[in-house]
Amino acid sequence: MEKEESENKENQNLKDENSELSKDKQASEETEKKEEEQLSPEDEIANLKDKVARTFAEMENQRRRFEKEKNEAFEYGGFAFAKETLNLLDNLERSKQTLESDETIKDKDTLKKLIEHINIINKDMISIFKKNNIEPIKAINEKLDPNLHQAMMEVEDDTKDQGTIVQEIQKGFMMKDRLLRPSLVAVSKKKVEKEQNNKKVKEIEEKEAKN
Repeated sequence: MEKEESENKENQNLKDENSELSKDKQASEETEKKEEEQLSPEDEIANLKDKVARTFAEMENQRRRFEKEKNEAFEYGGFAFAKETLNLLDNLERSKQTLESDETIKDKDTLKKLIEHINIINKDMISIFKKNNIEPIKAINEKLDPNLHQAMMEVEDDTKDQGTIVQEIQKGFMMKDRLLRPSLVAVSKKKVEKEQNNKKVKEIEEKEAKN
């Protein structure tokens, strides 16, 4: 009995809440209707023009977004595939290095022929990439650019300006104006810096020894 009374009470509360919401909605609609009725014909025309202008602007923005997304999908749709394909080039390069360091076939005609074939395949793949707007990033003797290159190590070299790329560990690529992957490189470092640092360390050690 008590359970039924509790359920009836809850149902009544829900009805009362729905009734209040309905009244509020009705009151809001009546207020808007009264405001519209109070507007002059000129104001109504101005409001309609404003609504039409807003609707047109929203439609134009949606059209531009759709156009941009469509163009990007067309131009960069193969981005992920191209990035994965770069692994084939890496594997070719590793295979080449492994064969060249194998003492059992070093300086033999068999090795030379294998290397020739690997170079041909590598060249063909680069050519296919270029046809699809995928270009290798310039690295050797270029100044380190954090947007294109990733420095992996420093190499002492007084013949180059500091920060100049002296070794390419892994070739980087661009797809049109997008970075497909950065070049992994080694950059030059002045030997003088090391000598100066050693000199400072030595001076500090001598002072500590005197103290």
